Amino acid sequence: MTESDRSAGWAAYYQQLRDRPPRKTLLAALDAFGEAPPDAHVIDLGCGDGRDVIEMLRRGWKVVAVDAEPEALRQLQARPLPEGSDVTPVVAQLEEVPIPLGVHLVNSSFAMPLCEPAAFHRTWERIREALPPGGRFSGQWYGPRDSWFGRPGMTFVSREEALALLEGLDVEMFDEEEADGVTPRGNAKHWHIFHIVAKKS
Repeated sequence: MTESDRSAGWAAYYQQLRDRPPRKTLLAALDAFGEAPPDAHVIDLGCGDGRDVIEMLRRGWKVVAVDAEPEALRQLQARPLPEGSDVTPVVAQLEEVPIPLGVHLVNSSFAMPLCEPAAFHRTWERIREALPPGGRFSGQWYGPRDSWFGRPGMTFVSREEALALLEGLDVEMFDEEEADGVTPRGNAKHWHIFHIVAKKS
């Protein structure tokens, strides 16, 4: 597959998602902050074409938008952004990008499970270390009954493992979802997802 074909494939994928609203985890985290803190910074790990980024910008946050796919960031930059937006696009694997100390919010919607286990756990430790008191994580992890379970390069955690990873944080949302559905590419899938919002005490 050529780079042009790859970009076209991702462009079609993002077009399928274009009109979907921000994820409920992000909205819950932003609502919990109320007004954006002074100099409010968020890093979005695996931002895609920006369905969550737009909402953060709309609420006055400064966003570092990270994705491994250059087409994702091209799609984001082609969107009409709120006036005065402060967004820094970064092409990188989420497990490789630096997470600055003191970042108020780390959002990772459906992206962290796409890391192999060692990278997943290293990334989670870096997130926990970077968040200041009152900082939050919002995102999704996959459970073991997900139909993608066993795919190479992915991480799945049980409910008990997920709660153990969150130990010491104030868990503001922990919704377990299990349902049959389809992927944005139209493929049948059984989802087993933990929707998480957690605050550093």
